[in-house]
Amino acid sequence: MSDWIETKPFFETTAVAHLATLMRDGSPQSTPIWVDVDGERLVFFTEVDTLKDRNLRRDPRVAISVTGAENPYSMAFVRGEAVGRLEGDEALPYVDRISHLYEGRPYGMREGLAVWFIEPRKVWSRTYED
Repeated sequence: MSDWIETKPFFETTAVAHLATLMRDGSPQSTPIWVDVDGERLVFFTEVDTLKDRNLRRDPRVAISVTGAENPYSMAFVRGEAVGRLEGDEALPYVDRISHLYEGRPYGMREGLAVWFIEPRKVWSRTYED
C-alpha cells in the first residue's frame, strides 16, 4: 500500500483522531481517540463494553481521520477493518505505549481496557505547505 508511507506519519503524533464505527442500524458513530501505529496497523484502546467496543465486536468496519498535529489543514484518513482485540493484562503494554505518546506516562486506569488493531484497506493523506 504505497499511500500508507505518506499516511502513516499522521498517526504517529499526538493529534487526536476520530474513529467512526457502525451502529446496529447502520448509522455512523464517531468518537475522538488516541491512536498509534503498530507495524502496518493502527492501534487504539477503549474501556471494555463502551459503544465503540460493542460496535466493533458486531461489525469490524471503521474509518479513522486525523488532522496534522502542527498544521490542521493537513489531514489523513484510513478506512479499514478491526482485525484483533486484546483486553486485560495483554492490553496494558499497548495502552501504556499510547499513553506515553500522548501524556508521557503510563495510563492511570489499569483494568477494564481493550486494545483494538485496525488493518487499513484504503488510506489517503494530504499535506499543505505554507
